[in-house]
Amino acid sequence: MSVMKEQDISIILADDHKLFRSGVKEIIKSSDKFNVIAEAENGEELIELFKKLNPDIMLVDISMPKISGIKASEKITKLNPTAKILFLSMYENEEYIYACYTAGGLGLINKNINSAELFNALDKVYNGQTAFSINDLEIVELLKKFQDKKRAGIEHNSELTKRERTILLMLSEGLTSYEMAERLCISKRTIDAHRTNLISKLKLKSLPELIRYAVEYSMIKADSE
Repeated sequence: MSVMKEQDISIILADDHKLFRSGVKEIIKSSDKFNVIAEAENGEELIELFKKLNPDIMLVDISMPKISGIKASEKITKLNPTAKILFLSMYENEEYIYACYTAGGLGLINKNINSAELFNALDKVYNGQTAFSINDLEIVELLKKFQDKKRAGIEHNSELTKRERTILLMLSEGLTSYEMAERLCISKRTIDAHRTNLISKLKLKSLPELIRYAVEYSMIKADSE
């Protein structure tokens, strides 16, 4: 853990890739305002560190082992509704924005942003503002859009197998084929075959469409539990 100066805004950095964490930590070190006080490599560690350290901000990858960043955020904001979470991802489409926002996150930033954009997002979240790629009015419209979809009856597809449903949920967390294969103890080729079958069964046209479907599926499933 880092030594924290009195004026520092404390951050827990959560990402399962050590090299990425090291890079982000070095960037944050260049600031005299922010300080990474602890690191987590999965959602379970993040929750425990939050309970122990109560940081000002959590900078969290959406996709992590054991418990995803989204699920960890839901648990953390139940413990403390004022917790401030800024999500990291390679994806910024509206399904991911919706998932982050409804999980209690104040922002979602792309992992490819520069240091100035990172510090700007951290500033916004620390001050209780949102840091998404869309504004607050557009977030309200997005929430309505997804609620309308639910009322229209987006249902779990009864033709899907248990394994296919599991893969949909993993896709919604942003896991790669390699990560899914490792978690399920099967080959990447098998995962790719399942993804191809899902695209065909669901009458979709591409992997991005399948990912959007997966995120919607995961949110509806969560609402029904």
